[in-house]
Amino acid sequence: MTLLLLGEFENPEIWISALKTDQPELKIEVYPNFDNLLEIDAVLVWMHPLGVIEKFPNLKIIISTGAGVDHILRDPNLPPNIPIVRLVDESLTAQMSEYILLAILQFHRQFIAYQIQQNQQLWQGLPPRNIANCTVGILGLGVLGLDIAQKLKLIGFSVRGWSRTPKRLDNINCFSGKEEFNLFLSECSVLVCLLPLTPETEGILNQNTFAALPPGAYLINVARGKHLVEEDLLTALTSGQLSGACLDVFQNEPLPKNHPFWVHSKVIITPHIAAKTIPACVAPQIIEALQKSQEGLPLNNTINVSRGY
Repeated sequence: MTLLLLGEFENPEIWISALKTDQPELKIEVYPNFDNLLEIDAVLVWMHPLGVIEKFPNLKIIISTGAGVDHILRDPNLPPNIPIVRLVDESLTAQMSEYILLAILQFHRQFIAYQIQQNQQLWQGLPPRNIANCTVGILGLGVLGLDIAQKLKLIGFSVRGWSRTPKRLDNINCFSGKEEFNLFLSECSVLVCLLPLTPETEGILNQNTFAALPPGAYLINVARGKHLVEEDLLTALTSGQLSGACLDVFQNEPLPKNHPFWVHSKVIITPHIAAKTIPACVAPQIIEALQKSQEGLPLNNTINVSRGY
């Protein structure tokens, strides 16, 4: 079997080393430095050039380098009936929960306000907040959403979640569907977006969503930049409807130099690093998928193309 690394791989050698540690005989090519389209059986993909995947006549499997697959589905010319596999990795889940927990605690313990006071050389304590009165709402109750929900509940936060279809989770108030969306939002002190990006969820973080939150709520977006209507966020921050935001993803990446988020006192930005794939951690999962594909066995973590995740 021949695997092609296709797309934006900053250090393909690290991926090749990790994969060959688990399967030394695996042949690995790196786009565009390969010769034979016919020998490519599998592609490992991150932000590939559009229209390339359909050129491999013997392709049997497409594997995403992470949990999201919108970067693959953006290609209008994907070959039909080729399974797409996403990675479900404990290290990605742990990183994401660490990031979200840090962002929530910074808001809850008012570190952002204290940073501003430090810059002003102002020594002044702020009224403490009761953790039991801070309700965290999680948009998206997949693997990542469930993990952070459980961790937040463990340390005392009130947690609620929203998903497209109904779910039942212990000690977490679950809401689903459009009809329960505003009810879900109505008590969220913090709103965390972990949704997959689909036509239905694009732009979901908009003025109507912000208006349905309690005044002074805090936004954390670690999903995709296209979930957020950036102009609506700036308006909500100016009016005080939102007290702040922590953003790891953006409509355009890298974030343009003249973007107002760079200098906004109520916005924390990070360069899409909330959860980064570690090749050595996911290599066994990729090798397993390749082996199952080669042997014609059922694959784990395949996505539903029509749903977008």
